[in-house]
Amino acid sequence: MTDETSAQNAPRHPRSPRHHHWRRDLVELAALFTAVATADGVANTVAHGPDGPTLLVASAVALLGTAGFHTWWSGRHRPTAPAPAAPPATAPGAGPAAGGTGETALWRMRTTVRDEPGSLATLCLALAGHGVDILALQTHPLADGTVDELLLRAPATLAPGVLTGAAGSGGGRETWLERADAHDLVDAPTRVLNLATRTALDAAELPLALRQLLGRCTIHSVPARSPRGGGANAPVPEDGLLEETVMRLRDPSGGSITVERPHLPFTPAEFARARALVELDARLGPRVPPRSDVLTLPEGNDITVRRADLGDLGAAREMHDRCSPATLALRYHGPVGDADRYLRHLLSPRFGRTLAAYTASGRLVALGHLLWDGDETEAALLVEDEWQRRGIGGELLGRLVALAGDAGCESVYAVTTSSNTGMVAAMRALGLPLDYQIEGGTLVVTARLTGARPVPPVTTGTTWRVLDS
Repeated sequence: MTDETSAQNAPRHPRSPRHHHWRRDLVELAALFTAVATADGVANTVAHGPDGPTLLVASAVALLGTAGFHTWWSGRHRPTAPAPAAPPATAPGAGPAAGGTGETALWRMRTTVRDEPGSLATLCLALAGHGVDILALQTHPLADGTVDELLLRAPATLAPGVLTGAAGSGGGRETWLERADAHDLVDAPTRVLNLATRTALDAAELPLALRQLLGRCTIHSVPARSPRGGGANAPVPEDGLLEETVMRLRDPSGGSITVERPHLPFTPAEFARARALVELDARLGPRVPPRSDVLTLPEGNDITVRRADLGDLGAAREMHDRCSPATLALRYHGPVGDADRYLRHLLSPRFGRTLAAYTASGRLVALGHLLWDGDETEAALLVEDEWQRRGIGGELLGRLVALAGDAGCESVYAVTTSSNTGMVAAMRALGLPLDYQIEGGTLVVTARLTGARPVPPVTTGTTWRVLDS
């Protein structure tokens, strides 16, 4: 087809201008004159006849009747709009649609399916039959199948047994199910990047990042040598060890990190992610956020509180030398000679977080430790004798508990004796629910953080100001 033919056959826009010709105008004028002349002749003939008015009225009635009949006929045969399509029928036994208005609940499911085409589709269809929506999916290839980890939105009335049964009917085996929350809606790459950022900013975040990465698990940091002066602990290979529900990683600061999850075996993909976080920590080296808070005591002395690390080891040993044996015994619950051996362990960011209080002259007068103890968290204080009863210990404890709350800890406990009235009073000042347990003369006070936001106590007459270096 040529361009000229295409142009001739192309449809014109209904509002496009037309080209007028003078011959067309002449034809229209001639038709108009002819119509006027014909009408004038008919009118003269009818008007001068004997029944002229009657004929005019009858003509008008006939025209009106014709118009009315045409209107009725057109309305009767006008095509009607198609009826809206009916919603698709719901399969028998199916729950509410994912986009429905019913109450829903979030679940995390992990199940193993055969490594063959169509296995995942069968599992998804089995869950969809109960109105379950799959929000996120991760796959972990194994030698004998594929582990699928799914984030599900299911009707709130759907029992956990129904979900696991649906997974089994869809070909899943070794199914594990746990309630999820809104934090699980973040996709895996974003969550890992956020954890890597936290680890890069603070070396003490590594155990917490591993716990958030791997879910409900127990993490133990094992030093290269026992702080009690025993022999060296068994080393871990550079690439780590994976034994189903236990993984062991080499700690860049010395020793090892053991992660246990008895209810759910680790996959090779999870092991690789955990090892990548540890390698990141090793490359960045020791680091502590450079923030300091200045506390002005009632008598006017300024005390600077900041995070401590192994760089404060010398000042901590000097403070030990100035402390009385009774003060050291209340803190370490053992021979005074063990105090210095514990310091390196306590100041390591791998085992928790430590706050140090310095005077304006640079003298260390108090230490506050927050120690990761598996699933539990311990808080401990040591204040030099000369600086006790001034509110420094209470301020340190309040900030330690706040750090524990930010880390997602459910409780914080302190081990002391009933004679240590200062520590007991500081725990009561937190304003949190407390549990007391006495065993063999040892008092364990536990503050429950769940459902409460700890507010650091402020000693009367003291003020804080923040210094960001």
